[in-house]
Amino acid sequence: MLGLAQAAAVLESRLESAAKHEPTYADFLVDLLDAELQVRRERYLKTRLSLAHLPFQKTLRDFDFSFQPSIDERQIRELATLAFVAEAANVIFLGPPGVGKSHLAVALAIEAIHQGIGAYFVSARQLVEDLRRAHAENRLEKRMRVYTSPKLLIIDELGYLTLTPAEASLFFQLVSYRYERGSIILTSNKSFAEWGEVFGDPVIATAILDRLLHHSHLVNIRGESYRLKEKRRAGLYASPPTQLERPLSPPDRRR
Repeated sequence: MLGLAQAAAVLESRLESAAKHEPTYADFLVDLLDAELQVRRERYLKTRLSLAHLPFQKTLRDFDFSFQPSIDERQIRELATLAFVAEAANVIFLGPPGVGKSHLAVALAIEAIHQGIGAYFVSARQLVEDLRRAHAENRLEKRMRVYTSPKLLIIDELGYLTLTPAEASLFFQLVSYRYERGSIILTSNKSFAEWGEVFGDPVIATAILDRLLHHSHLVNIRGESYRLKEKRRAGLYASPPTQLERPLSPPDRRR
């Protein structure tokens, strides 16, 4: 059995069409197999998208670049080629809440999946809680593979909660393992100057930044919140969102 379920399902309609248009045998078989391959690809993409644990599915076509003029659209289009994944480089989106950081991260993940690249999405809080629990249950190595195996790991919303020393250490272990092995897309509402507070230790924050920024692409978004723009237009929200300060220069890396 070849398992050509879709080809079998469309065979009768294709035979009727062939009787009218009289294609060659080769063209008929190509058309039949194309129908089978299309369904298999759609099934593959659906499965991979499900396994990626994306919180929603939005592509770059859905992103309103005109609302965020601080973003260089050409840079985002270049990132969508996924060349950075081949280089095991990272992408870091910085900006206040609601400016589209997660949207862009998810859009790049979807593009990666369509190109056959494994991707996995997790919030920073879920990540450290999962690793901390696995460490306590003596299964950290096994659980860590969930986050080290995909070629592309998306870590969302770093900075909303301060990490404990144990959580900061686990985060550092993950970043260190993926360094020059796999790419990370990370979103944060905190400038690099504030990462010492996020990780509870300026030393470990610098060590993490050192590895993340060595091969990286930085997108600093300084616009308004998408979620508030309609309320602002209606006059229901007048206070401007807090601007994210410009990030500091990456820390020097020892040669």
